[in-house]
Parts: sequence; C-alpha cells; structure tokens
Amino acid sequence: MEELVVEEIQELLEKENDKALKRYLDELNISDVEELIDELPQHAAKFIETISLNRAVNVFRILDFRTQERIIKRLSGNKLNQIIKDLPPDDRTALFSELKGDVVKKMITLLPPEERKESLALLGYNEYSIGRLMTPDYIAVKPEWSITRVLAHIRRYGKNSETIDVVYVIDKEGVLLDDIRIREVLLADPEAIIGELTDKRFIALKANDPQEDAINIFRMNNRVALPVVDENNILLGIVTVDDILWIANEEYTEDIHKIGGSQALDEPYLDVPVFELYKKRVVWLIVLFFGELLTIAAMSNFESQIAKVVILATFIPLIISSGGNSGSQAATLIIQAMALGEVTVRDWWNVMRREIFSGMLLGTTLCLLSFAVIASWNLFMPGFTDHYIRIGLVVGCSLIGVVLWGTLMGSMLPLLLKKVGADPAVSSTPFVATLVDVTGLIIYFSFAILFLSGILL
Repeated sequence: MEELVVEEIQELLEKENDKALKRYLDELNISDVEELIDELPQHAAKFIETISLNRAVNVFRILDFRTQERIIKRLSGNKLNQIIKDLPPDDRTALFSELKGDVVKKMITLLPPEERKESLALLGYNEYSIGRLMTPDYIAVKPEWSITRVLAHIRRYGKNSETIDVVYVIDKEGVLLDDIRIREVLLADPEAIIGELTDKRFIALKANDPQEDAINIFRMNNRVALPVVDENNILLGIVTVDDILWIANEEYTEDIHKIGGSQALDEPYLDVPVFELYKKRVVWLIVLFFGELLTIAAMSNFESQIAKVVILATFIPLIISSGGNSGSQAATLIIQAMALGEVTVRDWWNVMRREIFSGMLLGTTLCLLSFAVIASWNLFMPGFTDHYIRIGLVVGCSLIGVVLWGTLMGSMLPLLLKKVGADPAVSSTPFVATLVDVTGLIIYFSFAILFLSGILL
C-alpha cells in the first residue's frame, strides 16, 4: 500500500468526511482495501461499514479470521446481518466453523430459513472434509431441456451462482449425469437438447473425502470448479478453485511448520500470542530434547575410545551433521513429492532403491573430500597425527555409512507414517536429524574400533 494513499485516508478519517471516504474506498480495488485494513487495523470496521454492501462482502471474505473477528465485534448489527446473509455459503461456513458456538448460533438465527438450512447442512460435515468447502449455488439443468431453455435458465439464476463456467446435468432424482462447460452450451444449436452434449465422462468429488484429495484433483485436471456428490452420486454442491487455493496454502503452511519442528500456527505469526507460540513449539523441543539424550547415552558407551584417541571427538560434529543434513534433504524431497502426488506408499521400493544409490554417491563424495582434508592437515601440520591414513579411513567410511543411513531414514519415515495413517510432515527435519545423530555415533565408533583396534585402541 502506497504511503500517499494511507495518508489521504487518515486525513479523511480525521476530518470525519464519510462521503469522501466512501468515494475514495469505492475507487480502490478489493485487494487494495484489504491491504489498507492491514495498514490501519483499528479502522477496519469503519472501512467495511463505509463501502457498499457488495464490496464489503468481497473484502470481508478475503480477510484472515482474526481480522474478521475484530470487525464482527465492532460492526453495526444491520451491516453485519447483511454481510453474513450475502456471504457465499462456503465462505460463511468457513467463518462459522472458526467462531465460538454461541456466536454462531446467534448468527445462524439471523439468516433466512433456506440459507439457515444450507449453513447447518454444511456445518454437519467433518471440519476437514470436502463437504465443508462446497457451495449449493450452481446451475443445474435436466437432460431433456433444449439449449434455448438452458440459456434462459442461466439468465434467470446465473447471478446467484458461484460460477457459471460449468453447467451440471442431473436427472429427476438429482443424480449427476455430466458437467458441461458453458462454451459448449453457447456454441451449440439453440434447438439442440442438452443431453446430446453429454458424454458422461466427468470428475466428481465425494463430500466426505478429505480436502487434500480435492487439491490433487484440481491440480491434475485444470478446472475452475468441480461437483460434489454423495455416495449415491446425487449432486450436493460444487467446490471452486479459489477455495482450493486457500486450503492448499493452509496445507502448505502447516507442512512447512511441521517440517521445521513446530505445530502449525492457526493464525498469522504476528497475531499469535507469545504464550501460544510457546505452546506450539515447546512440545517438539521436549521430544527432541529426550531424543538427544539418546545421543549422550551412545557417546557414554564410547568414553574409553574417546579417552584413548582424543582426536576422534574432533570429528563427531562433522559425522552427525552430515547424516542429519542428508536425512533432512531426503525427508523434505519425499514429503514434497507426496504432497504433489508424485510419490505414494506403493512406490516405497523405487524410492529406497534411488536413495541407496544417492546415499552411496553422496557419502563417497564426502568420504573423498574428508580424506583429502585430513591428508592436507597432516601435510601442513606434521604433528597432526601419525596415523592420519587410518583416521581418514574411519572418518571417510563413517561418512558413507551415516549419509546412506540418513537418506534412507529421511525417505522411508514419511512413507511409513503415511502407511499408518499419520501426517508425513511429522517426520520433520529436526526429528530425522535427531534419530540419525544416535545411529551416526554408533556407525562412527564402530568403524573406529574396526580400523584402530590394536593400534590406537
């Protein structure tokens, strides 16, 4: 938002010139008004109160929930009733699902009987189901109708539909027969029957399926809207791409938070209270804390070896960080591939085979690099160690083993969690790194015993 715009708005607010403020706001794009609310949150309710109803609805529906909640508390009863009534059913359902029960009950009673019935029906679906996303505002026609009648129907009811890009053909029982793009209808002979345009090859979503399924289906089929049906294939509503983009953004944000070793934030970062941030992060830190205790336990078992060959301790950070980094890389790649539908649990063997080769190549590269570094240290610092070749073998072979193990752990854990019904993002990079730390030490000191027994140990 340009500073000049903000300054002009502030000046109009100070002068209490509501007419000029309305004219100014009505000339702005919807997205500009949303940015203005972000810049001047204390005047958010004033802006919504001032602009025309249609623009107020369109601005309100793209605001985050915390801002919507603040506006609801300060908005006049009449304006609030109008906005709630005119919100698209899917956006209204999303708002109601976030509000407290008593507030929702009060708002639902303000709706007309038909819309109240729609809202209660949508709220009856599981919070994370496709049913919560759908809207009952769509164009449905019968297969025996002529194109002329279909167009007349669209003219009459189209303005109340979420989108008219697609027309849905249903039988007398409400069973979905096909969906037809509006382009095909417009180009057809006016006397043709709509049923003649159907091929009964359509894609439909199930109301009780998880929302993540809808994201993948939209991504693969390049659609602006898809029908939602029940178990008997009866058309219940439609889901539009704007809702899917919103859900996809939430899913992506949630996965990023989990990959970073934190519970997902439900609100923008700056709106989350500090204590809430603490609660979201402390659980994972405690889990990882106890995980690292296993690392200490592993090291304590090799105290005698470290005491005899102190130089072994020098390379411990190198070994465990390399394993953790390779595991984090693999976990991130697989989680993203699973989110995009590129990898499924059934692909586990292909994934493992690829990661074995990748881990071997990556580990060998680090092995050669570490051996070269140790040899260089011995060249420039002759007192470094008399057994630099054996030390180099210990470090180099350990890197191959640790990196290979890290890539396998990082790639297989997400698939295993998906198999048991858990969220793959839970195998976050800190979690993988912690697990690899413990096993990395065992691998490292096992190679140390193998190459240094009878010489330094």
